[in-house]
Amino acid sequence: MNEILDNLGPDSVGKQEAGKRSTLVSVVVNIGLTIFQVVAGVISGSQGLIADGIHSLTDLVSDFVVLIANHHSGKDADGDHHYGHQRYETAASLFLGVSLLVVGVGMLWRAGERIIDPVIAGHIQILALYVALGSLLAKEVLFRYMLSVAQRVRSSMLVANAWHARSDAASSLVVSVGIVGALLGYPVLDSVGALVVGLMVARTGWTFSWNALHDLMDRAASEQEHRQIEEIITSTDGVKGCHDLKTRKMGDMILVDVHIEVDGDATVKVGHDIAFEAAKRVTSQMPVLNVMTHIDPI
Repeated sequence: MNEILDNLGPDSVGKQEAGKRSTLVSVVVNIGLTIFQVVAGVISGSQGLIADGIHSLTDLVSDFVVLIANHHSGKDADGDHHYGHQRYETAASLFLGVSLLVVGVGMLWRAGERIIDPVIAGHIQILALYVALGSLLAKEVLFRYMLSVAQRVRSSMLVANAWHARSDAASSLVVSVGIVGALLGYPVLDSVGALVVGLMVARTGWTFSWNALHDLMDRAASEQEHRQIEEIITSTDGVKGCHDLKTRKMGDMILVDVHIEVDGDATVKVGHDIAFEAAKRVTSQMPVLNVMTHIDPI
């Protein structure tokens, strides 16, 4: 017997709205940072600050990708998508990861050229340091805000986007250190700072791409989540045991297939009710979208 239980949950709409609101805040912040960093970098002569501004621009692109994915992933199941549209989030993560990887490699190439064949330029102005420190503060505050929203609505996509903001804060810190070195008479440190930022962007892009690719290939839930699902099922009244428990990620949710063991003398209705209750408990306690059960009499 199979039971497919949809569990988008009563808070799915609130989750979408919270994600949209926090991402729009990030959009506004990143637009401002991109403009200020690039303009200040050109005026002050800081390569690192310009690179950090480009980094903020990639964050803006990622915010729009998150907005699109957040809108489409919340759509109900339809004739072409029986399990809903949760994988929009995974596709968005893959697109974001590849984009960041390309940008990071480009930044590395440019910074490497400047280190190997430095171009004589004017001294970096103190303005660059002020803007870099201001960007560091803004990104750290943005990270804490986005992470609090993501944890409240339990969205892995929003958590990833929040930590993306934290990586931006780290890159601003690196740029600030490079600018300080340049102001002290070591201009090559500014290019080194741009190189480190490029490495961080490329690494973030690779991580996003790799994880998204695995999720698209039906990666299983974590071992801890697997154990929790098994414990919930086996603790249900009437369940004698379970086996062949399989899971796969569906965006931010999990799909479950499991064989549930019940008393061989139980009626079909009793067996059905036991399996239904076990599946209901799983979907109410875990981020599980659907549970497909097969009853085995013992």
